[in-house]
Amino acid sequence: MKPIAATTKQGPGARLSRLFGQWGVFFRGFVEHPRMVGSIIPSSRFTVRKMLAPVKWEECKLFVEYGPGVGTFCWPVLEKLRPDGALIVIDTNPLYIDYLNRTITDSRFIAVHGSAVDVEAIVRDRGHDHADYVLSGLPFSTLPDGVGPAIAKATHDVLRPGGAFLVYQFSAKARDFMAKHFSKIDQGFELWNILPCQLFWGWKG
Repeated sequence: MKPIAATTKQGPGARLSRLFGQWGVFFRGFVEHPRMVGSIIPSSRFTVRKMLAPVKWEECKLFVEYGPGVGTFCWPVLEKLRPDGALIVIDTNPLYIDYLNRTITDSRFIAVHGSAVDVEAIVRDRGHDHADYVLSGLPFSTLPDGVGPAIAKATHDVLRPGGAFLVYQFSAKARDFMAKHFSKIDQGFELWNILPCQLFWGWKG
């Protein structure tokens, strides 16, 4: 049977509790580390749907996410991910890692407290040679100097040929870093998000 992303509570009341709990945790993370969190609230379902649309799930054995926050993308990814696949999420904020480990019990899910710059070592240490897709909502325009370019390079290196770097941002800064490594970058826009955001898909040749 396919593993299911689960929480410790069930039912409508529990779902409301989880929703408000998510917002509280997300907001606290933003207040404590505003330069490392892209938004004051999680992404909309429209952004999630559009961002993940190009993913060929039948070919995806390893999906990686930078800056998962409270798991806005984690549940949709796990719902579509193949039974033998894996989702590794990486965040520098231990608050988010702790929250995700307490609320997601899917056996395919791994939450790592660390930096996206170290994605190659993180992927290798978990028994994988490469990633098929890497998703990022990190705010490239406010990251410390040198971190954005380092993440873009490390992401390109960890992806398999034909894989993609999926990025959603409020500014186009991420595209500048991506363009140095990805020759093909598709671009989109999602109005129904707070704030409206730009979407990028960088494909590794």
